[in-house]
Amino acid sequence: MKRIFTLLVAFILASAAYAHEGGHGAPTKVWHFSNGTATLKADLIKKEGEKVFLRNVNHQVLSFDYSDFQTEEQAYITEQVNFIDRVNASGKSNSGQMSNYLNLLLIVGISMFIYALFRLKESSAKPVLAYSLLAVSFVLMGCANQKSFQTIKMAANDIPFLESVFGAFDKVHTRYDEQYFYIESDGLPNHEMMTGITNWQQQVPINHEYSGSNAWAIPLQPELAEHPLSTKDNFMKGAIAIAANGIPIFNPLNNRGEDANVIGELDKWGGHCGRADDYHYHLPPAHLQAQVGADKPIAYALDGFPVYGETSEELDENLGRFTTDSTYQYHAVKEYPYLIAAMKGKVEINPRTQAPENEIMPQAKTRGVRPDLRPLRGAEITDFKNPAPQQFSLTYTLNSKTHIINYGWDDAGNYSYEFINPEGSREIASYQRR
Repeated sequence: MKRIFTLLVAFILASAAYAHEGGHGAPTKVWHFSNGTATLKADLIKKEGEKVFLRNVNHQVLSFDYSDFQTEEQAYITEQVNFIDRVNASGKSNSGQMSNYLNLLLIVGISMFIYALFRLKESSAKPVLAYSLLAVSFVLMGCANQKSFQTIKMAANDIPFLESVFGAFDKVHTRYDEQYFYIESDGLPNHEMMTGITNWQQQVPINHEYSGSNAWAIPLQPELAEHPLSTKDNFMKGAIAIAANGIPIFNPLNNRGEDANVIGELDKWGGHCGRADDYHYHLPPAHLQAQVGADKPIAYALDGFPVYGETSEELDENLGRFTTDSTYQYHAVKEYPYLIAAMKGKVEINPRTQAPENEIMPQAKTRGVRPDLRPLRGAEITDFKNPAPQQFSLTYTLNSKTHIINYGWDDAGNYSYEFINPEGSREIASYQRR
């Protein structure tokens, strides 16, 4: 009984050490600066150009100039950065593999402890004690290193900055509460749509009420995810970001896992319509950069981090990077995955959905007015006009013949569609949104 009690105490102490919030993972180095008047207890995260990023006792990311540090500290930083680069080059820094390794240590430690517990009646005390100590060591090593994966405190989104980004578009309205920044729009951009599509599902863009309780929501306090979810295997339903003009951005892969851009589903602006006649992008809307400004994001991901245009800065595996003001930002690239290779921030998943068609919550909903159709093989959209408010005209060719769809709606929610065939015959369809 005494042996069992001793083993239980040892294991509880190991578990308590793992659970203790302030124990493992706390900064262990004191930094000295060249001005000689300040010191800081923090851990080195990385060096990016002439900027050095540290994590302090509050898990906040701080940035300093390399020249701010004393000569000895600069040497230490260079040595650590070179070591990390060597490890990365050898392929040993994969965080997923490391996490699996640490989990394995914990499992082995627990298993050895259970084995030692059951061997008490059959073996002498010395082998059992050795097993127990080794088990405790594995648990401590695993949990101590697991703490290095704890969430870093990120800077909150600046509301005036958010307002300036989305405020560049007259049709977009914003508001906020303590948790979210909300974006309201009618789901229709000011630019031309649909032209250039060669793989068309016969959908045309109509308005959608992204407002009130159905507005898009951006977290005001983003949090880093312990295990970022890849957009290659997730989020093939619903939006992953909201563009500065109030148009949602979907996964570059469609719900069949195909690159929507490569197979001709997208127009010249990287968008198309879904089954509810809802217009959305599948590519980063780089064309918005001219309107928001060169120094501002073109979109915000639904995890709360901004999406900027292309950059010459080095990006991580998620297509993003940490900045000098304790934030994180994604960037657009020309090739797949185009933007947000993995969701760096924490997101809530709709419990009624499963990967790869899992959906981020909260998510604004669309409401179509007519049945969804199927691809029209060989059709190519050649023109799209907006001749009057709430009135549109789409032209497409099929087998070298021209077809036209004139459609629109009134303020009462009545939608009318006129289909003009190549020989001039017309078909009319009417719907009402309820």
